Amino acid sequence: MARKKQEYPVAEKVEILDAGSEGKSIGKIEEKVVFVPFVVPGDVVDVKILKKKKSYFVGKPVHFHTYSSQRTEPRCEHFGTCGGCRWQNMQYESQLHYKQKQVEDNLQRIAKVKLPEIRSILPSPKIFFYRNKLHFTFSNRRWLTEYSRDISFEDRNMNGLGFHMSSMFDRVLDLDNCYLQPEPSNSLRLAVKKYAEEHNLDFYDVRNSSGFLRNLVVRNTTAGEWMAIMVFNYRDEDPIEGIMEFIRTNFPQINSLNYVINQKVNDCINDLPVYLYAGKPYITEVMNGLQFRIGPMSFFQTNSEQALVMYEKALEFAGLQGGEIVYDLYTGTGTIANFVARSSSKVVGIEYIKTAVDDAKVNSEINDITNTVFYSGDIAKIMDDAFIARNGRADVVITDPPRAGMHEKVVRQILKINPEKIVYISCNPATQARDVAILDENYQVEIVQPVDMFPHTHHVENIILLRRR
Repeated sequence: MARKKQEYPVAEKVEILDAGSEGKSIGKIEEKVVFVPFVVPGDVVDVKILKKKKSYFVGKPVHFHTYSSQRTEPRCEHFGTCGGCRWQNMQYESQLHYKQKQVEDNLQRIAKVKLPEIRSILPSPKIFFYRNKLHFTFSNRRWLTEYSRDISFEDRNMNGLGFHMSSMFDRVLDLDNCYLQPEPSNSLRLAVKKYAEEHNLDFYDVRNSSGFLRNLVVRNTTAGEWMAIMVFNYRDEDPIEGIMEFIRTNFPQINSLNYVINQKVNDCINDLPVYLYAGKPYITEVMNGLQFRIGPMSFFQTNSEQALVMYEKALEFAGLQGGEIVYDLYTGTGTIANFVARSSSKVVGIEYIKTAVDDAKVNSEINDITNTVFYSGDIAKIMDDAFIARNGRADVVITDPPRAGMHEKVVRQILKINPEKIVYISCNPATQARDVAILDENYQVEIVQPVDMFPHTHHVENIILLRRR
C-alpha cells in the first residue's frame, strides 16, 4: 500500500524577514525558520507547510496579506514557474543589499577573522540580457503550466525546449521568452523547436534514453559573435543535415555552428568530439585590448561585462609593479593569467581540465604574451616543492576556485609558499570564508569587494585581498 503523504497546516500572517539561501526568503513559525520561495522580505503571507525538519520548515505562499515595498513587477512571464531568476520580483537595489549581507554574514559566521569595512557591492551594468551562454534541453515531457482535463493526455503536445524544472530531472519548462541572453537567442530557440516539430523529429526522453534531439547551446560575445551547438542522441545524417542547414541559412549571424553526438545518460558533453558544420571553430571575446578565443567547451565567465570589472579589481588589488611572479590557480582558459601578464614578470597558471589549459596557451599566443606557462592536473598534487623550485616562488597568488572552494592541501601549500599577497575570487562566500579562516594563520584580510555577476539570483561573487602579516 502506498504511503499517504502527510498533510501540514497553513501558518497565517507570516512576516518574511530576510532573503536566504538558494533564492528562498525566510520567515519564522513557532520560533523556527521557514524557507519560502517567490516572496520578498516585508511580505506578510499565509504559508502552506510542505516539510517539517528538526530545525526548520519549508513552505509555499498561498495568500498575501501585505506586499513588501521592496517588490517590483517581474518582467518574465515564466516567473514563479521557472526557478532560474527567483529574485526578479525584488527591486535590484534590494537584491544588492541581500547579496552584500550574504558576504558579510559568511565572513563573520564562518571565517571569524578580523575584517576591514566591506566595500559596497559592484552592481551589474545590465540586469537583463547579461548572459553569454545558455543551455537548453529538448524533452518529450514538458511541464504543463496550463492543465485541462478536457484534453486527453495522448492528444497533448508534450514537446518542450527550455530549462529543467527545479528538482525534476525529467521535466522541462517550454520557454516562450527568456530575458537572460540577447537576440537572436530567443528567435533561434523558437525557430529550432518549430522546425523540429514540423519535421517530426523526436524530442529526448530522459527516462528511456531515447529520442533524437537532446540540447541546444547558445554562446555569444560582447564583440557580437555567436556560436550554436546542437546535441543529438545518435547520428542520423539526413535529419542532422536538415536542421543544421536550416540554422545556417536562417541565422547567418552565427559565426560558429557545431554539433555533438551524445549517447551518454547525462548531458555533459565536455568529453565528446565536436563537429564543426559551418563557420569558425571558436568565437572571440575582447577584453581590455586582449582577445580570448572561446571554443564549444571553453569555460568563460557568463557575464562578460561584469567579468571585466572583476578582473580589473583583481589586478588592482594585486598591485603588480612588473617584476612579480604570479601563480594563477584554477586558471581555466587563462583569462586572468593573460589579463595580469603585462604587469608581471611571469604568470604560472594551473588548471584541472587539460582542454582549458590548451585554450589558455592559445590565448597567450594570439595576444603575443610570452611570459605565461600553464599546467594541467590536480593542483593539490602538482603544486609541490619541486614545482615551486622549477617555476619560482610566487610573490602573488590569484585563486578563483569552483563553488567547493580550495582543497585544504592547496590552502596549506599557499601558506608554505608564503606570497606577499593573495587575491581570492569566489562564487561561494561560504567556502571562501572557510578557506580564509585557515589562511588567517599568516594573512590578514585587507579588502573585501563583493561583485554582482548574476542579477535576479542569490548568487554573488566576492574578491578578498589578503596580505602577509
